[in-house]
Amino acid sequence: MELEAISGAATVALTSTIVFVLIAKTWNAISRSIGSAPNFSDHIMHEAAQGFRDELDRLTSSQSTYLSGILVFVMLFIAAYGLQAKHLFVGYPSWQLYLQLGFLLLVFGFAVFSLVKTVIRRHQMKFVRDANVAIGHQLQQVSTEGTRVFHDVGTSAGTVDHVVVGQKGLYAINVVARRFFKSAHAKSAHARLHEDNIEYSNSNAVQSIVDINAKTSCLQKDFRELLGQKVRVRSVIAVPGWEIDEQPSDKYLLVNERTIAMISGWNDQTDYLMNEDVAALQADLMSRCARG
Repeated sequence: MELEAISGAATVALTSTIVFVLIAKTWNAISRSIGSAPNFSDHIMHEAAQGFRDELDRLTSSQSTYLSGILVFVMLFIAAYGLQAKHLFVGYPSWQLYLQLGFLLLVFGFAVFSLVKTVIRRHQMKFVRDANVAIGHQLQQVSTEGTRVFHDVGTSAGTVDHVVVGQKGLYAINVVARRFFKSAHAKSAHARLHEDNIEYSNSNAVQSIVDINAKTSCLQKDFRELLGQKVRVRSVIAVPGWEIDEQPSDKYLLVNERTIAMISGWNDQTDYLMNEDVAALQADLMSRCARG
């Protein structure tokens, strides 16, 4: 019976595939835990978009595992079908065979769904990573002997993408990665700040920056406790790929990858820091951003 042959082959292939995927996932987890810390970790800082790089690597590994699992399933199904795996289900009633086949299709569908979700997530993460790398590399323009740039700075409210520390002030740069899709109302990409929201030229929807405010405030609080005095952390929001229409307030600075260097001129004398304060802040950030 053809149904018996298909059910038998699918059972053998699926069972073997599940074992393969479990072994591959376990091996990937062990490899990450064993090889996660680099050599000289105390002196290796986070690179631009370090968190997104790590997440992209993880998604790439998952994608490869799922793709390999599908290939293993197809090859084993063909082999088991050719080797008469139908004998596994000889004598079973048809309703059990259909039930078994339905379960196999359900599991296979879930695997395909997980693969598609991983591929989409990886595609999105690649765009976010590239946006952060573009801003991180452009920040090298403001890095001088007394000014340093740190990436992926953790706070209790979340991770600040980039932090600039120098004698002329402190800057928290958070990157908002958003793709531009042309519409009938917008042929070019423009963004502007309105109160606590980012407005885009091709969408009626606004994007809240409340979480960015929370991260910047938390970082400012940490710095004040460290130095024992009032300091100001200026909030910079970077939207790579978008043209900036206007700067409505002194509370935020909205930039893109081409205008990020203008932060060096966005300050006043009240933002200036003493050399010992700069050294203390940079030492604190070095410990936060060490890869160890």
